[in-house]
Amino acid sequence: MTLKNTQDSAGPKSEEIPIDSAGTIFDVKAATPAGPSGGLARRRLARILTFTTLIVTLMLAILASAALGQYDIAITDVIRALLSPLGVTSSPTDPTAMPVLWTIRFPRVVLGLAVGAGLAVSGAVMQAVFSNPLAEPGIVGVSSGAALGASFSIVAFPHALAGFAVPLAAFATGLIAALLVYLLARANGRAQVISLVLTGIAVTAVASALTSIATYVAPTTARDQIVFWQMGSLAGASWTHVGAVVSIVTFGLIWALLISTQLDALALGDAAAGHVGLNVGLVRICGITLSALLASAAVAYAGVIGFVGLIIPHLLRITMGPANRFLIPGSLLGGALLITLSDIAARNLVPFADLPIGIFTALVGGPTFFILLRRGLARKS
Repeated sequence: MTLKNTQDSAGPKSEEIPIDSAGTIFDVKAATPAGPSGGLARRRLARILTFTTLIVTLMLAILASAALGQYDIAITDVIRALLSPLGVTSSPTDPTAMPVLWTIRFPRVVLGLAVGAGLAVSGAVMQAVFSNPLAEPGIVGVSSGAALGASFSIVAFPHALAGFAVPLAAFATGLIAALLVYLLARANGRAQVISLVLTGIAVTAVASALTSIATYVAPTTARDQIVFWQMGSLAGASWTHVGAVVSIVTFGLIWALLISTQLDALALGDAAAGHVGLNVGLVRICGITLSALLASAAVAYAGVIGFVGLIIPHLLRITMGPANRFLIPGSLLGGALLITLSDIAARNLVPFADLPIGIFTALVGGPTFFILLRRGLARKS
C-alpha cells in the first residue's frame, strides 16, 4: 500500500510513501541507495556499533568520574563500593572510599546521567516536532524561563522549602514559559511551526530581560549564585535531588518512546501525516510538553547547560538514521556520556576548583556544530 504526498501539486513528480495495514511508515531514503536489503543491513549494523560504543564508553566514563577528583579513589575500590552492599565483594580497602563515594561522588554521577539524558532526549523530541535538526529545548523558552524563576528565587527566598525553592521555581517557570509560547502562537485553533519559533524568540527575550533585572538588584552573593547557576553545575548533588530528577526524566523517556512512531510521521509534513490518521496538533502539543518537562527537570538542579539537546541528537541522526525509536535511546546514552565527560573535566582540570559544566559543553558543542554546518553547506554547493 502506498500514500501519495500531494502537498505540492505543481511539482514534477509526487512522492509515494509506503505504509502497511497498521499505518507503519517505512523509511524510503534509508532503503533506496543500494536496494532495500543492503541499505537496511548497513543501517542496522551502524546502530549496533553506535549503541555498543556508547554503552561501553559510558560505563568507563562512569567509573572514571567516580574515581577521579580532588581525592582520587582506585577503580577497584569504586567497584567494591558498588557491589559490597549487595554482598558480592568485600568492602573497599580505602576506609574513606565508602563515605566519599556514596555521599558525594555517586549522587553527582547519577544526577549527571539523568540531566544529560533528559536534555538530549528533549532535544531529539523538539527536533522531531519542528522537523528541523537544529531545534533544541530553548526554542520554546524553557531555558530562559527556568533561569528567570531561579534568579528571582535566589534573590527573594533562596532558603525557602528547605532549599528546594530554587529548583522548584526553575522547573515551574520553565514549563510556564513553554506553555505561554504555545498559547501565544495559536491562531484559529492551531499553532504553526514558524509562529512557535518567533513567539519563542520573543518570550526568551522578555525572560532574559527580567533575569537581568533580578541579577542587577541582587546582593553580591546572590548575584554570583545567579551567574554560576546560568553556567550549569552538578555541585551539591544529593540523593534527594537525584530522586526528583530521575523520576521525572524516567517518566519523560517512557513517554517519548511511546510516541516515537507518531514523531516519525511528522517528518512527512502536516498534510501527509494527517492522511495516515495522525492528529498532528495533538502530537505537536505532546511533543512540546514532553520536551519542556524533560528540559525543565534537568535545568532545575543543574542550571542552564547548552548544546546537549542540539548536538547529541544531530550527531546520532547521522549514524543511526532518523527513526526516533532508535534515536531517543541513543540520545539518552549520548547525552549522559557528554555530561559525564564534561563533569570529569570540570572537577579535575583546575586543582581545588569546580568549574561550570556549561563551559565544556559549549567548548565541545560550538565547534562541532560549526563543523556539521559547514559540511552541510558543502554538500549543498
